[in-house]
Amino acid sequence: MATSDGQLHRGYGLSTATYVVIASMIGTGILVSPGYMAASLQNVTVILLLWVLGGCLAMCGALCVAELAAALPRAGGEYVYLREAYGPMPAFLSGWTSFLLGFSAPLAVSSHVAAVYLLSPFVSVDQAGGQSQVVRFVAAGIIVLITLPNLLGQRQSAWTQNLTTILKVGLFAALVALGFLFGDGRLAHLAEGKPIGEVGIGTAATQLFYVMFAYSGWNAASYLAGEVKEPARTLPRALILGTGLVAILYVAVSAVFSYAVPVSGVGFADAEELPRKAAEALFGANISAAFSVAIGLTFLATVSAFVVTGPRIYYAMAHDGLFPAAAGRLSRRGGVPVPAMVAQSGCAIAILFLTDFLNLYKYAAVGLSLFTLLFISALFVLRWRRPDLDRPFRVPLYPFVPAIYLVVTAFTAVFAFREWPWPSLLSLGTILAGVPVFYLWRWLRR
Repeated sequence: MATSDGQLHRGYGLSTATYVVIASMIGTGILVSPGYMAASLQNVTVILLLWVLGGCLAMCGALCVAELAAALPRAGGEYVYLREAYGPMPAFLSGWTSFLLGFSAPLAVSSHVAAVYLLSPFVSVDQAGGQSQVVRFVAAGIIVLITLPNLLGQRQSAWTQNLTTILKVGLFAALVALGFLFGDGRLAHLAEGKPIGEVGIGTAATQLFYVMFAYSGWNAASYLAGEVKEPARTLPRALILGTGLVAILYVAVSAVFSYAVPVSGVGFADAEELPRKAAEALFGANISAAFSVAIGLTFLATVSAFVVTGPRIYYAMAHDGLFPAAAGRLSRRGGVPVPAMVAQSGCAIAILFLTDFLNLYKYAAVGLSLFTLLFISALFVLRWRRPDLDRPFRVPLYPFVPAIYLVVTAFTAVFAFREWPWPSLLSLGTILAGVPVFYLWRWLRR
């Protein structure tokens, strides 16, 4: 419910905040990225090292956001941090980017992947491919199905998020445990592939973008900062715990995929099918079909996490006059920003029907990485401009932790623009398009 002054109610605890982080991270990336990485790199050691490096970078980012979220425990996540550090225009760009790149596009990607996995046991792979209208309509139905209970209120959102996340983590943990203990895989697969010296640094750098897209979501709990109980304690714990658990799970899942299917058997044409092929190789075709349906169902947790977290940014922007006022309204009974949630889900459905899957994946991955450079740098700015700000949690080993994140992300961005010029330029163009929109919006408000 909403408070008496129309503000968000602090009703979420540590478990829900942690589940939101986990559900936001365990999404399309762990199903799609391993296949493209295997096809591009053809070396299991490099693949696993990139997952470990990605986990370390995600933890660096989570530590930075933990300090920011504990010091500024308000709904909106990075929008709040950029507003405090740089002013309204960069903050508006954050919300603009979140609406198109940060949440609506990943929401479309997640629902698309969920639809593919739910349909694949019943429809041929060609029919259930990325261009199928059937997949798009099913994906749109998934978005609507998950949005509806989240419109009812915080209690319904918490139950939906907690249950679907527990099922998702349990499924991947079972895949790893049963795959290594009883699956029909080979340890020799882990040593196959081309020599590590033949893997180009540019190729590895661009594949790190796939990894970081899989890890995106490590900052998810910060969007609920205005609704979390005891945010100074809860938010850092949720961010660090959720990110650490996902990093361990990702390395284990990638290893079991390589244990099941040699990298030489993965091509670009069937890269997205690697999880299904791995399950079939380990347990047989019948189990593979059940696994596919289970994966599709567990992706409802990812869809739910995006539906819940993103609208909190537009809610905060609306209260600052940087988004239509309707986005700042809360439902009387549920106390949730219903118009903002409906607008984001509608945008995601539109994206589903306007682009193909692979370019959408690259577009979202590059754009999200570019914008994290800006809001992680806000940590340095706020340390300098507001040294007296109460910081219940401080980043350990400052300034090295945020500096490592910024340097590695900037390094990979250079190679992304070289290897994927059009999706990368489109991402950058989407961000920069927010600048004239910001000034036009202010002019119209006057």
